Amino acid sequence: MEYKTLFIVPTILKIILIMSLLSFNQAAGSSKDKDAKVRPMAVVGSFYPAQKDSIKKLMDSYFASYAKIEAKEQIAAVIVPHAGYIFSGAVAASAFAQIPTDSKFDHIFLIGPSHHVYLDGASINSEFDYYATPLGDAKVDIELCKQLIRDHHEFVYNAQAHQKEHCLEVQLPFLQYRMKEMAPIVPIIIGTQSLPIIERIATILKPYFNEKNLFVISSDFSHYPSYADAKEVDERTGRAIENGKLDEFMDTLEYNKNQRVENLATSACGQSAIALLLYLTQQDKNIQINHLLYRNSGDSQYGGKEEVVGYHAFTFVRKKEIEAKSSFTLSEKEKHALLNIARNSILNELNRQQEPSYPKDELSETLKMKCGAFVTLYEDGHLRGCIGHFNNDTPLYRIIEEMAKAAAFQDPRFMPVHRSELDEINIEISVLSPLKKIRSINEFDYGKEGIYISKGGRSGTFLPQVAQETNWTKEEFLGHCARDKAGLSWDGWKNAELYTYEAIIFKEEKQ
Repeated sequence: MEYKTLFIVPTILKIILIMSLLSFNQAAGSSKDKDAKVRPMAVVGSFYPAQKDSIKKLMDSYFASYAKIEAKEQIAAVIVPHAGYIFSGAVAASAFAQIPTDSKFDHIFLIGPSHHVYLDGASINSEFDYYATPLGDAKVDIELCKQLIRDHHEFVYNAQAHQKEHCLEVQLPFLQYRMKEMAPIVPIIIGTQSLPIIERIATILKPYFNEKNLFVISSDFSHYPSYADAKEVDERTGRAIENGKLDEFMDTLEYNKNQRVENLATSACGQSAIALLLYLTQQDKNIQINHLLYRNSGDSQYGGKEEVVGYHAFTFVRKKEIEAKSSFTLSEKEKHALLNIARNSILNELNRQQEPSYPKDELSETLKMKCGAFVTLYEDGHLRGCIGHFNNDTPLYRIIEEMAKAAAFQDPRFMPVHRSELDEINIEISVLSPLKKIRSINEFDYGKEGIYISKGGRSGTFLPQVAQETNWTKEEFLGHCARDKAGLSWDGWKNAELYTYEAIIFKEEKQ
C-alpha cells in the first residue's frame, strides 16, 4: 500500500488543520516558536499514511479491540515493533492500548536500534526541538538530551543515526493517538551490541527509570526465516523476555543463532534496546512482564510465508510494593468449624453414619461462600493424603466435607484411612483464592502462592506450603509439578497454561 504526501495546502486549511490537531491528543506543538528545528518524517507514505485522517482511521481500527478495556495499570515500559503499519501496527497497538490515556509522564524515552550506522555507544537526537508526524509535532526535551551527551561519553549526537531511521519515528503516532497529554521525548538510537557498553548506558538511564517516565523499546524480532521457523524462534525469544533475565535472553539469541535456521539474519533487531530494559528490570520484584500479542509478516495479507519478520508486544508493569490484601478472611471460629467438619466427615464415613458433619448454627455466611480448598492429612509428620477442588462452584463447608473424605479414602497414593489411626491423623486445610492466569513465572510469587499447571487435558498443582517443605528453586518447583503432578515432561510447564493462587492455611493443634 502506498500513501502520497500532500505538499501544498491553502493557508486556511493549514489553520483548520492546526486547530484540529490541538484538540486531538496533541499538546506539544502549541508553544513552538518560529525558530524551532523540526525533524522531518523519514518514512511517511511508506511505513504509515501521510494524511491525518488516514492514520486516524488506522488507529481507530487497531485500538477498537481494546475499547472495552479500562487501562489502569502503571506501565513502566513497552516493547513494540517498528515495521510498516500494515504488518505490525496491530501488534504495537496492543501494547500502547494498555497505557491509561490520562497518564502524565515527565518524559518518554524512545530507544531503538541503528539500522544505518555503527556507533560505539548510543546517539541522542539533540539537534531537533520537535519530531514531525501526521498528527502534529512531538516535542523533544532538547536540554535533557544535551545534558546526557555532555555528562556521559557513551552518548553522542550522530546525524546519520537519526536522519533516515524509522524505528522511533513510527512509534510517535501511536503515543499521540493514545495519550491526552504527550510528554516530551528523548530519542535514543543504540548502535552497538556490546553488553558492557549497553550495561553502562542502562546504568546512566536508571535514575530516569521511575514512575515519572515511560520507556518505549522499539524492536522487531526474527528476520527472514520461513513462517513456521519464525514462530518457533520467536516463541523462544519471547519466553526469555517474559522470564525477565538478561542472561537468559542473551543465551537464547545465541541458541537461535547456533540452530542455523535457514535465512535467519537475527532473532531481534532491537536486541540491544531490549537488553538495556532487562538490565534495568531484572532485579526489580515490582516489575511484572506481560506478553500481549505475537504475529509475523506472514499473517498480513500483504506478506508472504517464505521470508518473514516477527513482531512481539510486551508491557512492563510497575506493581505497588504493598499489594492490597484479599478481602476474603476466616476468623478463628470459622477455621475451627471447618476443621471439625473435616474430622467429622471422615468419622461419619468410617462409622457409615449419615449424620451431618457440621452444626447448622456454626455455618457463617463466609463458610457458605463458593471457593476452592484442599484438605491434607498427616500422620506422624508424614503425608497421609491430600485432595482438593479448585472451582468456585460449591459452598466452602461442603467442599471441606467432600475433600476430607476424598483425602482419607480416595487418594490413590495411599491405602484408605483405618479407624484405628484416625486419632493419630492431623488435618490441615488450605482455602484457595480464585485462580489467576500468569504469562510469565516472574508473576509467580514463589513461597507465597501455589501453582496450577494445565496442558492437553493434563493438570497438576503444588500448594504454597510445598515450597516451605523443600529446598527447590522456583524452576525446580515448576519442573517437579509438571512431571510429578501433571504427568508432563520436566520442562512441560514452559509451554503450558500456568495459574497461581493464594491459600489461607490452618491445621489442628494436637495436644
